[in-house]
Amino acid sequence: MEIRFSGKRIKVFAGSIRSPDGSESYREIVRHPGAVVILPVKEGKILLIRQYRHAIGKWILELPAGTLEEKEDPEKAAQRELKEETGYEAERLTRVMSFYSSPGISDEILHVFLAEGLREGKPSREQGELIENLWIPLEEVLEMVRRNEIEDAKTIATVLYYSSFLL
Repeated sequence: MEIRFSGKRIKVFAGSIRSPDGSESYREIVRHPGAVVILPVKEGKILLIRQYRHAIGKWILELPAGTLEEKEDPEKAAQRELKEETGYEAERLTRVMSFYSSPGISDEILHVFLAEGLREGKPSREQGELIENLWIPLEEVLEMVRRNEIEDAKTIATVLYYSSFLL
């Protein structure tokens, strides 16, 4: 496989691959350093962010998240991203699970952290990040998932996992 694109955060490879059964085929694969997803919880409410996403050209509701820096510890990245995007800092971060975002085309793995004991502060968002914090009761978030008002896969998976297995 050859590098077809090398950017700040991702690399795109394309070419022939050999499968475990010995067959060959063509693939395009995005190599990604991984990311973190943070589930901030306080008094039965979830902190979602309303963020404009240029890739889809619209505002969506999602959990705070961000890409790992090179060789960055996921827990440190979770604390950093929570502070940068929302202004909050967590007394306790608990690793909940990890999952692949789109294993058919990418090796991106998402590490999910439950954030508790939250202290409010000032966000330090990147240029161009348009974000609004929204504290929403868990039951309402679940209803929003059911009504397809929350379209972000990492948020849907994390909220459903939390309500199914951690409560």
